[in-house]
Amino acid sequence: MVASAATRAAPAGKRRGYDGVAVTVPVTIPYVRYSTRSAHWWLGRALAELIRGAGIAKGEVDGVCVSSFTLGPDTAVGLMQHLGMSPRWLDHIPMGGASGVVALRRAARAVQAGDAEVIACIAGDTNHVDSFRNTVSQFSRFAQDAVYPYGAGGPNASFALLTDYYMKHYGASREDFGKLCVAQRDNALKNPHALMKKPLTLQQYLDARPITDPIHLFDCVMPCAGAEGYLVMSEERARALKLPYARVRSTIERHNAFPEDPIQFRGGWAMDKDALFDHAGVAPADVDFLETYDDYPVINAMQFEDLGFCAKGEVAGFIRANEFTIDGSFPFNTSGGQLSVGQAGAAGGYLGFVQALRQLTGSAGRTQVKDAKIGVVSGFGMINYDRGLCSGAAILERGATQGEAA
Repeated sequence: MVASAATRAAPAGKRRGYDGVAVTVPVTIPYVRYSTRSAHWWLGRALAELIRGAGIAKGEVDGVCVSSFTLGPDTAVGLMQHLGMSPRWLDHIPMGGASGVVALRRAARAVQAGDAEVIACIAGDTNHVDSFRNTVSQFSRFAQDAVYPYGAGGPNASFALLTDYYMKHYGASREDFGKLCVAQRDNALKNPHALMKKPLTLQQYLDARPITDPIHLFDCVMPCAGAEGYLVMSEERARALKLPYARVRSTIERHNAFPEDPIQFRGGWAMDKDALFDHAGVAPADVDFLETYDDYPVINAMQFEDLGFCAKGEVAGFIRANEFTIDGSFPFNTSGGQLSVGQAGAAGGYLGFVQALRQLTGSAGRTQVKDAKIGVVSGFGMINYDRGLCSGAAILERGATQGEAA
């Protein structure tokens, strides 16, 4: 796998590395289809599991980063009062599927600067019967005027537009997207947290009822309730606590990339992928697994190209040449991804990140990729009619695994 040149490369400014930063204690609060509890409860559960997993007191968590769609009208600071906390560093990141990577960037730099010693990064949402409909109806004022006259207020119509354009211009087929969905379902069957418990065949994918052409049933995520989280601290602190951890080799984020494109066919990763890999000192060929944000299969295809695993326009051949299961030639979305685990609101932006931490700390159970040492996680969020506005990625490497930490 060879990286292609960026369409528009990022400036080659010198960036400080993430030396000394540890990412640890991957936590998932098991998903449920519907919940009568509030987002506050789900986020609190995630925080409690992080504290328990690290073996520390709640007061030792002196930084918190929060992402949630259904926490409103409260914010992160209101949540701190609700949870009885008084952190000296606090962030609220409303970037949807990019939140997990962006939270890491903020938290890692805060730890390096000494602004906080132990930062809990948490994301979660509830899902009442009307939660998803209400979230979608109020998601973006900018998009409402564009889509409401057509009777479509949700993401399916927007992503159908993107998918149709992408298929016509870059040759990807429903069979190609189906291959990814089938592989993710196979991975999900090994993940106890996944809500999808039945195998999926390519024929079942192809025969599924249409939702918004060319999107069919298995191209869509299932909204649910749940939470994800992880801790950021110094390596020294992680070793003292005997915690397995991953190191950060590099990260990127980009917002409102390529605004001149008539419709989104690439994301911010295309601007910054060379800087991402150069900063990490590795190449795409060195990566042992990839975890992408996967609200729809077309976004997976974009990320394969824009992160440099194949050139633009070559994704169909790349998909046909590889196997994407845990033991395949290109281990991909090893938890099953949102398409087979479920989309717990903003926690979907943490799902791949938390799974990557499990891979690199040797705690992924039946989803473990053999000898995983380097992983890439990417995020994508905040769809606004015909494009997602936020993107990010991180390259992580194995630090200390479960056995080594003990």
